[in-house]
Amino acid sequence: MIYIYFFFTLEFLWIRNLNFSLSVGDLHYSANACLLPICSLYGMAVTTVEGVGSTRTRIHPVQERLAKCHGSQCGFCTPGMVMSIYTLLRNHPEPTYEQMTAALAGNLCRCTGYRPILDACKTFCKVRTSDYRREKILVLFSFSFKESARLFSPDEFQPLDPTQEFIFPPELMRMAENQPKRTLVFHGERMMWISPVTLDELQDLKAAHPKAPLVVGNTGVGPDMKFRGVFHPIVIAPARIPDLNVVKCMSDGLTIGAACSLSLMKDVLRNAILELPEEKTKIFYAVLQQLRTLGGEQIRNVASLGGNIISRKSTSDLNPILAAGNCMLNLASQGGKRWIPLSDIFANGVGNNAIMPEEVLVSVHIPHSRKYISAFRQAPRRENALPIISAGMRVLFEEGTDKIKDLSIFYGGAASTTVCAKQACQTLIGRYWNEQMLDEASRLILNEIILPNSASDGKIEYKKILIVSFFYKFFLEVLQSLKTMDPCRYPGIPMEYESVLENFQTKMPQSIQIYQNVELSQSPQDPVGRPIMHQSGIKHATGEAVYIDDIPSVDGELFLSVVTSSRAHAKIVSVDTSEALKEPGVFDIITANDVPYMICISQVICVGQIVCAVAADSYAHAKQAAAKVKIEYEALEPVILTIEDAIRHNSFFEPKRKLERGDVDKAFETVDHILEGEIHIGGQEHFYMETQSVLVVPKGEDKEMDVFVSTQHPAFIQEMVAASLGVPANRIMCHVKRVGGAFGGKLLKAGLLASVASVAANKTNRAVRLILSRGDDMLITGGRHPFIGKYKVGFMNDGRIRAVDVKYYINGGCTPDESVLVAEVSLLKMDNAYKIPNLRCWACACKTNLPSNTAFRGFGFPQSGLVTETWITEVAEKTGLSPEKVREMNMYKEDEQTHFKQKLDPQNLIRCWNECMEKSAYYSRKTAIEEFNKQNYWKKKGIAIVPMKFPFGLGSRYLSQAAALVHIYTDGSVLLTHGGIELGQGIHTKMIQVASRELNIPMSYIHFCETSTTTVPNACASVGSAGTDVNGMAVKDACQTLLKRLQPIINENPKGNWNDWIKEAFEQSVSLSATGYFRGYDADMDWEKGEGQPFTYFLYGTACSEVEINCLTGDHKNLRTDIVMDIGCSINPAVDIGQIEGAFVQGIGLYTMEELKYSPEGVLHTRGPDQYKIPAVCDIPEQFNVSLLSSSQNPYAIYSSKGLGEAGLFLGCSVFFALRDAITCVRNERGLKKTFALNSPLTAEQIRAACTDDFTKMVIGRWGSDLFNYV
Repeated sequence: MIYIYFFFTLEFLWIRNLNFSLSVGDLHYSANACLLPICSLYGMAVTTVEGVGSTRTRIHPVQERLAKCHGSQCGFCTPGMVMSIYTLLRNHPEPTYEQMTAALAGNLCRCTGYRPILDACKTFCKVRTSDYRREKILVLFSFSFKESARLFSPDEFQPLDPTQEFIFPPELMRMAENQPKRTLVFHGERMMWISPVTLDELQDLKAAHPKAPLVVGNTGVGPDMKFRGVFHPIVIAPARIPDLNVVKCMSDGLTIGAACSLSLMKDVLRNAILELPEEKTKIFYAVLQQLRTLGGEQIRNVASLGGNIISRKSTSDLNPILAAGNCMLNLASQGGKRWIPLSDIFANGVGNNAIMPEEVLVSVHIPHSRKYISAFRQAPRRENALPIISAGMRVLFEEGTDKIKDLSIFYGGAASTTVCAKQACQTLIGRYWNEQMLDEASRLILNEIILPNSASDGKIEYKKILIVSFFYKFFLEVLQSLKTMDPCRYPGIPMEYESVLENFQTKMPQSIQIYQNVELSQSPQDPVGRPIMHQSGIKHATGEAVYIDDIPSVDGELFLSVVTSSRAHAKIVSVDTSEALKEPGVFDIITANDVPYMICISQVICVGQIVCAVAADSYAHAKQAAAKVKIEYEALEPVILTIEDAIRHNSFFEPKRKLERGDVDKAFETVDHILEGEIHIGGQEHFYMETQSVLVVPKGEDKEMDVFVSTQHPAFIQEMVAASLGVPANRIMCHVKRVGGAFGGKLLKAGLLASVASVAANKTNRAVRLILSRGDDMLITGGRHPFIGKYKVGFMNDGRIRAVDVKYYINGGCTPDESVLVAEVSLLKMDNAYKIPNLRCWACACKTNLPSNTAFRGFGFPQSGLVTETWITEVAEKTGLSPEKVREMNMYKEDEQTHFKQKLDPQNLIRCWNECMEKSAYYSRKTAIEEFNKQNYWKKKGIAIVPMKFPFGLGSRYLSQAAALVHIYTDGSVLLTHGGIELGQGIHTKMIQVASRELNIPMSYIHFCETSTTTVPNACASVGSAGTDVNGMAVKDACQTLLKRLQPIINENPKGNWNDWIKEAFEQSVSLSATGYFRGYDADMDWEKGEGQPFTYFLYGTACSEVEINCLTGDHKNLRTDIVMDIGCSINPAVDIGQIEGAFVQGIGLYTMEELKYSPEGVLHTRGPDQYKIPAVCDIPEQFNVSLLSSSQNPYAIYSSKGLGEAGLFLGCSVFFALRDAITCVRNERGLKKTFALNSPLTAEQIRAACTDDFTKMVIGRWGSDLFNYV
C-alpha cells in the first residue's frame, strides 16, 4: 500500500469530496496525511500547505497572520496549524471561538504554548461583544504609557476574501458527474486495495476474503500496520458504497451508515438535537458529548462509525454509550441481512463471534432515548486522547416512580473490549433510586467488572475508582432530572453538588503581554527592543522552510533503519542478518564491525540500544528488512531500572557531589520543628516535532562528506563523524539550516546517529538518509532525568527555615551522558529564591539499564526546584501559615551570597514577586476561591504563587565562546553567519537585529544562510539559553570591525548612503569581510571547597496560577496564570514572551501530564502521541498573562538582555502547587489533616487518589463507616 507520508510540510490535507454530500453542500475536511492511504483519495481534490499560498505566488491570510502574530517558533508544526485553520475558514469564514479551538484540538505544538497561534486565530473569529469588552478592559488597565501590550498590528493584515479561494477542479467535477461508478483495484508491491461500489459486490468480496479488513478512515488498520507490524495482503475500501453512507431520520430514531465519518455523525446528531423534542434526544446529546473530545477533527473527518464499532477497541468512547442506548447493528452477507443489538458483540469479550467473518456492518440504528442516559470519560488529556475509562449508562423507571425497570451500564478501558455490568443491572431491577441502591450498585459493579492485573498503564486502582465515580455521577444526574419532573416528590441534589454535573470545557484563552516600549529617541530603523516577526515565520507557514527530510533526494540515495535491543541487560549470543539481506532493496547492514564504540558488540545495557542498521533503497524496504534481523540473547543480572534499584545495588556514576553551608547538625538542634519527606519526579520526553534526522552525502573525492543534520552542536557532530570514519575533521562539513525543536535532546544522541549514517554512506559510497520514527526516537534517545529528592527541614514556629539536609538521586540511564553535570546543576540551583542559613545537599547520578538520559530544558533545576518548593509548602502546612507568607519570609532580601558563595542582588526578585502579587490580584482571588470552595463539594479551586531565581551560565569560559562571520557584498547586501543554531528560539532573527543596529542598516539588507562548520569552526553548542548572549557579542564584534573600516569613508561622504559607502570601500580595497569573536564568560566552581562563581548573572520571575479540580475524576482545568519575568532589556519582546509561554506550558506538561511508563523488563510503553500526552490547546490557562519587568539592566550581556529560554519552564510548577492547594482544601473539608505526599507529574490519577472519599476507600478495601452520605 502507498501512503501519503510527508512528515511535516504536508502533515495535514484539505479534502473536498463531491461524493460526500451533505444538505449544506460540499464541505472541506482536514486530515492526517500519515493516515490517509493514497488510494482513498480517488476523485478528491487535495490541497497541501504549499497549495494554500507561497512566497512565489501569494501568501494566504492564514499564513500571514500566523507568522505576524508570532505563532511560529521552530516552525515544524506550523503547516498543520495552517491547514486546520484554513479548512475551518473554507467552511465557516467567520467562525466562533468555540469552532476555532475545536479545529485546533488535534494539533500539537511543543514550542509556543499555543497563545500566539490562538491570537492569530482570533483575528478571523466573529467576536461576541462580551468577549471584546473583556479583552479591551484587560488591556486598558494592565500597563502604563511606557509599556506596550501590542505584539502585532492587525492593520497590516490582508483581508480574508472567500471569493479568492480555489474552486473544486472542474475535471474532477465532470468525472463525478459523468463517469459511471466502477470498482477500483490498486496493486502494490505486497498488497492489493479494492474499492467496490455496491453492497452486493462488497458481500462477494468478504465471502471470498473473510480476513481482509474493511478500511474507511484507516485510523484503526493504519496504525496496526505502521506501528505493530500487522500485514494485510488485501484491503477492502467500502467508502464509495451508497448503502454504507446512508443517513435516515426514522420515527423511532436515526439510522447512520457504517461508512459515515464521525464528523458527519456529529453534524447529524447536532441537527437532530435542534429539531427534535428534548426527551427523544438524550442519547444523541450523550453521543455528541463523546464525539467532541474523540480524537481531533482531522481524525473524526476520516474515522468511520462502523470502524469504531467493529474494531471493538477497549478504549472506544462511543461503544459504551451506543451499547447502553440499545443501538442496533444492520449486518449483511451473501446469506441475507439481519439486525442484532450492538451490545451482543461485547458479550464474551474480544473473541466474540456475534458478527461472522463474511458479514458486513451496513448501518447503525440509534433509537430515541427514553429519559435517562449519560456518557462519561476520563483521559490523560481532555481532548484528542484515548480514555482511561469511558462509560455509558441508561436507566428506565416504572411509570411515575423512581423504581428501576431497566438498567444498562457499559464500560470501556476496563478490559480487552467494552464490558457490561450485566449481573449488577439485573440485580438492581426493582430497587428505588436512592442511597441504598447506590451503595449496593457500587459494590456489585466493582465485584463484576474485573480489571486484568497485566494492564500496561498500571492504573488499576484509578480505573476502579472511576468506574464507581462515574456511576455516582450518573446517580446525581438522574436525581437532578427527577427533581425537574416532580420537585415536590424528588428534592434533587444539594446545591453544592451541582457543579460536578458540568464537564470542563475548552474556551478560547484571553491574554495580555506587557513589555517596555523602546525609547522615543531610538531610530525607527533600529529593530532592537521591537517585536519583530521570526525571520522564517512566513516560510514556516507556507511550508517552504526546509528541514532535513525536505532536502530533495540525492541520486542513488539509501535509507537507514536501525535495529535495537529488546533486552535491558543481556549478552548478545548471535546476530543473524541472513534473512534481512534477502529482502528486496537491501544494500548492506551496518554492524559493530563498521562502527566500533557506536554500536553494541557483545552486550546490550538497555532496551533501545542500537545493534545494527539496515541500508536499503526505500524507507519501507529498510524497515521490513530490519524486522527480519534475528538477535539471540543471554540474560545478564542485575537488571537495574529504577533509582531504588540503583541505590540497592550501589550503582552510580562518579563523582557524587556535595555542597554545605553553615552548621547543619547544630541548627537542627535549635529549631522548633523538623519535617522529613521525599518526592518522586518522573522523566520527560523531549517530543521535539522533528525527530532525530540526518542526511549524509559523500562528495566523491578526498573522503569529503556533507552532513545535513538536525542538531544543537554541529562541531560535535563533525568530530564524531570524523572519528568514526578515521578522517580529519576538515573533510566533514556539517550543515544546519534550522532544527524542528530540540530542548537539549539533539546533542550527544544526534552524534551517534550521524556517525552510523556516515559509516553507511562511506561503506556504500551513496548518500544515506536516517530519519527516526517517533516510536524509535522515544525508545532510543532518553529524556529528562527521573528524580527522587529526600529532605529534612528544620524551621521555627514563625516559618523561618534554619536548616535543610537534602539528597537528590537522578536516573542517569546506562551511560554517563550529561548526568553528572545535571546533578551538579541541580545542587547549584536548588536554593531557588530562598536564603537557607544552614544547608547540606548531595546529588548522585544513578547508573541503570534504561537509555541514557540527557540534557533537557532547565537542566536539573526543574527537579531540584520542585523539591525545594515542596518542603516550603509543607513548612507552611505545619506552621498553619499560608505558603506565600513562608515563601516571602525566607526569600533573599538584600545583597546576599548563595550557598556556594556567589554574590547576588535580589532586588528584581522582590520586584517580580510584588508585581505578580499585584497584577494577579492574588489576595482578592484567594478570598473568592475560598468562597467558591465553601459552595462546591465535588469541585474545588486552588491558587499558588511561586518565585524563581534562575542562574545563567555554562560553568566554564570555553563553553561560552562564540564566533561570527559577516560579509558585505558590493550591492550593499550583507551575509551573516554565526555558530548558533536556530531551534525555534529566534536566534537568527535576533542576530540580524544586532547586525542591523551595529551597521545602521535595515534588517532587509541582511541575510542569514545556515550554520556550518565550513564558515564558523569549533562553535559551542546552542544550549543553556546562551545562544543570543554569546553569538550576539560575536556578531557585534564583527560588525564593529567592519564599521571601523568604513568610518573614514563615511566621514568623507557623510551625506552618502550605505550603497555609496560600500562601493567606495571596495574601490579603495577595504576588506568587506570580518570575523567576530567572543571569548566567553568567566566562570569557575571548586567542588572540593564547595564555592565558586559558576554563573554570570541571574534571571528572576514569579508565576501565579489558579486551577479547578473535579474531585470525582481527578480532572483539572487551568483557569489563569500571571507571569512576571525579569529578562533585562528584551532584544525582541515577541520572541522572548513566546519563549516564556512555551517553556511554561512545557513545564505544565512536566509537572502535571507527561508520564513515561516502562514494563518490568525495561521496555518503554509510552512511545508516540497515542500513549504520551504533551499539553494541547485545551491545557493552557483560560487567562494567560505575561509581563516583562521594566527598567531592568544587565551589564553582562548584549544590550542588557538576558538568556531566558530555559527559565520559564520551572514556573509551570505554580500549577502543581495550585493543584495541591485545591487538594488540601478537599482533605481539610473531609477531616483528613494528615500530611500527604504528591509526586510529579501530578496527574488526574494522583489528584483523584488524594481526594480521599468513600469511593477510594471502597477500591482499596477500607469501607467507610458512613458510606455514601453525600446526598
